[in-house]
Amino acid sequence: MTRPGRWRWLLPALAVVVWLLVGGTTGPFAGKLGQVATNDQAAFLPESAESTRVNELQREFQKEQTVPVIIVWVGDSGRITDAQRERADRALQAAAKVEGATGLASPAVPSKDGRALQGVVPLKSDLGEDMGTAVDAVRAAADRVPDTEVRLSGPAATQADLSEAFAGIDGLLLGVALGVVLLILLVVYRSVLLPLTVILTAVFALAVASAVVYALADRDVVRVDGQVRGILFILVIGAATDYALLLTARFREELAAGQDRFAAMRVAWRRSVGAITASAATVALALLALLVSDLTNNRSLGPVGAIGVVCAVIAALTFLPAVLVLLGRAAYWPARLTPGKTAGTEQAERAVRAEQAERDGGSEQGEPGGRGLWPRVAALVDRRPRRIWITTLVALAACAAFSPLLKAQGVPLDEIFINDARSVAGQRALAEHFPAGAGNPAVVIARADHAQQVLKATRDTDGVADAATVGEDGRPGGGRPAVVDGQVRIDATLTAASDSDAAKATIPRLRQAVHSVDGADARVGGYTAQQYDTQRTASHDRTLIIPLVLAIILLILIALLRSLFLPVLLVGSVALNYLATLGVTALVFTYGFGFSGTDASVPLYGFVFLVALGVDYNIFLMTRVREEARRHGTRAGVLTGLTATGGVITSAGVVLAATFAALVVIPLAFMAQIAFIVAFGVLLDTLVVRSLLVPALVRHIGPAVWWPNRIDGDR
Repeated sequence: MTRPGRWRWLLPALAVVVWLLVGGTTGPFAGKLGQVATNDQAAFLPESAESTRVNELQREFQKEQTVPVIIVWVGDSGRITDAQRERADRALQAAAKVEGATGLASPAVPSKDGRALQGVVPLKSDLGEDMGTAVDAVRAAADRVPDTEVRLSGPAATQADLSEAFAGIDGLLLGVALGVVLLILLVVYRSVLLPLTVILTAVFALAVASAVVYALADRDVVRVDGQVRGILFILVIGAATDYALLLTARFREELAAGQDRFAAMRVAWRRSVGAITASAATVALALLALLVSDLTNNRSLGPVGAIGVVCAVIAALTFLPAVLVLLGRAAYWPARLTPGKTAGTEQAERAVRAEQAERDGGSEQGEPGGRGLWPRVAALVDRRPRRIWITTLVALAACAAFSPLLKAQGVPLDEIFINDARSVAGQRALAEHFPAGAGNPAVVIARADHAQQVLKATRDTDGVADAATVGEDGRPGGGRPAVVDGQVRIDATLTAASDSDAAKATIPRLRQAVHSVDGADARVGGYTAQQYDTQRTASHDRTLIIPLVLAIILLILIALLRSLFLPVLLVGSVALNYLATLGVTALVFTYGFGFSGTDASVPLYGFVFLVALGVDYNIFLMTRVREEARRHGTRAGVLTGLTATGGVITSAGVVLAATFAALVVIPLAFMAQIAFIVAFGVLLDTLVVRSLLVPALVRHIGPAVWWPNRIDGDR
């Protein structure tokens, strides 16, 4: 080997060594993200909402920040006896002394039906991962009441269940996601080294992204919770795999055309980098658009997700090419790559010849449209473009017609978890024996000199069962009202369950009533008000962010494709795919999974992921179509582009759908809903929109699709 020849190996070898060092250094940070994460739901309220201000004022009435756990005792044999009530009082005092508790507890309060008791034990709010241990200790103390069934509810119990749900996110979620990706790649590519190389690319990208996010979260630059962590893991794995598959497919084409490994990588990298970087920019900028949201968790996902996508594209364009150059044809072993035309061009030309022969009344030897699935699809698109795009358009529009049925009004407490969480069972017991809104009152903060007027206005509001001023002992109606900075707190128990639509409908009535008391400066907050404000803010975010994301994507497509007409067509197609997905989701969630609604942020998250990722596949397809059309014309460009990219884009779509589907291992309704929407939407986009609708439209419209420019091959 000549000296210049030896130098050619140095750069890829050095790149691999650097990535091995970087990956080894940053790898542990994926497991450390939980140390800087928070599952405190109060941290994700709308910043400008009235309930957020009340939440801040409410803390001033507490000597230390607390999170209550509500204990419910239900008698085994009917009515609660005096002896059981006495034992419950002693159990509450014992529970108040467990590690993590504040030393205070309410007395045991009997239900009106006489069959249950209720007590509240405040826990310290800074327990973090120890919250579950403290809740278990409270339960152990509560179990001392004989002949009763004990249930725990309230924010502390919910927070403990959330921590338990996210406990396996680092190991279980990553293991399932990477295992599914590896299995699909092994089946599709029937290669040993290539799937492992792609997986290693994704793992290195995730390691670097986790280290960057950890550093930012540790300095309070970004906020991370379990949901954001889960989406980050899945997004990086899916994106890195998609970009890797596009590059490896093009590298394989060039090797099959007879190029040596260095020349093949130069061509593959040069012809793929534009599509890959444009796709990454589309997803990253769409995620950054979430920064304009008034919901903290939306703003958190924006930069965290964008960091993940940037790390994915860097790994796919640096580490992966270096490994492929070092491996050469061995990367695709045991497949044999024979010199000649690229597979896509050869199959597309065969499809065109077969179609032309059929029109001339003759026949082309071999299978019509060439061998394989994608030459046949290309021939079908070429033969009946108008029928195909009309049929698929009508089908998608029919699905989209059901999209208004999707209720994004929040998830009831008993549907937050998709397993039998303890806090859910406790909430059911609480609602069965006490006023439906017990345990989660609406909180009114008002000036002390107008307390009685505000209290009366609160009690007179339709939907309020009872209201009382919080006393100096921290209990509603407990002696002299506590006054802090000239303000008092009033707790209002609602007649409807705190997470119900009826309870949320009470909030604007209650606000109108207390706001009408002149000089009281009254504000309404609490759990139900937070849900109401979050729902309204999420609706406002959709009207603001969706047009912004569409505008960003449109500008990127115009710059990439150097056309005005085609980008509008592509954006319209992915928007229709999103609406069709929501329509199917509404039917499946209601009649299949039994969800009464979705989290308020689900439609927006679904839009950002589906539209941005859907445009990815159209970018992969249309950049190849444009490349081929410049040489052979639009018709041949469509056939060649569809045939050459059909397999790899479909594989990428299946991998991405399966990756997002892995989110169901986290037993939360939010994660299950996101998993279904993105997985189904990606498959619908990959198999219908990108494979049939877009190619048929471009084939039917012809060279005019590139307006205002013209393609050299059409002249």
